[in-house]
Amino acid sequence: MRIALEPVSSRTTIQEGVYQQLRNALMAGNFDPGQTLTIASLAETFGTSNMPVREALRRLAAENALEVAANGSARIPMVTLARLDDLCRARIAVEGLAAELGIPNLTSTDIATLELIAVDQHAIGLGSNVYDLMAKNQQFHFTIYSASGSEVLLQLIETLWLRFGPYMRMLSASVEPLMRSGELDPAGQHVPIVEALKAGDFAAARDGVVADISRTHEILREYCPVTQDEPRSKGSGSAFRR
Repeated sequence: MRIALEPVSSRTTIQEGVYQQLRNALMAGNFDPGQTLTIASLAETFGTSNMPVREALRRLAAENALEVAANGSARIPMVTLARLDDLCRARIAVEGLAAELGIPNLTSTDIATLELIAVDQHAIGLGSNVYDLMAKNQQFHFTIYSASGSEVLLQLIETLWLRFGPYMRMLSASVEPLMRSGELDPAGQHVPIVEALKAGDFAAARDGVVADISRTHEILREYCPVTQDEPRSKGSGSAFRR
């Protein structure tokens, strides 16, 4: 489901509530690359003063999820091919390690949850609900990564997903026709990952996580604009395959 920004509950600190809602929306790809977010409009949406919004934008800019202008407004970073390649290279390194550490710790209940998520993704794919699909994708991956027990790795992964948000937004526009044509499995590599987990093949499951990231990277490369100093190389995506 696409994440909707809502007035912040009094049960949490206003500043933290604004920050967390914006952070989740950015990770889910709710905003267009280059889109401007103004303090006034966000404050109206959240039902707060400008102060907590300004502080939330500052924190997100420190995480490289936003670019803040001198007037305090924020902009979603533009997508570039070089940045996409760099992010996916980092994702494979960090998330591959988190998967390697987390997979042996997954319980039978965790594996059943992952299997159910993959089933849900296929059902969602029939209706082409892209945002529900992406939410399930995030749930699948973080179920595995959370089992690593590494707070540091989880923080790094969340930061990478924050920076990957504009690319997820771009992907959302291309997912529906790819699913209709049968070129894209709504569950990605999730079914083979689950099968490997059920068979106790931890190495294959870890490789499946990496393959899932690599496949997303390959699809995005076809849609990512190339700047003048970034010539598109047909074979550059192969470096991410395992």
